[in-house]
Amino acid sequence: MLKQDVLDYFESTNGVARAIGKSKSTVSLWGNVIPWQYALLIEKLTNGALKYDVSFYPEQSGNDFNSNK
Repeated sequence: MLKQDVLDYFESTNGVARAIGKSKSTVSLWGNVIPWQYALLIEKLTNGALKYDVSFYPEQSGNDFNSNK
């Protein structure tokens, strides 16, 4: 999941931080691709409007997270 897509959806770093229950600095430290744990959470919080995409997280491709794909 791309950070810019998340920022666009929640409209700001503060909006993202509030939605996930973390500090603004946590969100600010993300790279262009957000950590997979937050991607999974954000997919749930947005009711699938933003999707966890396994192609961004090759280290997770063997886990059960992707069993519904």
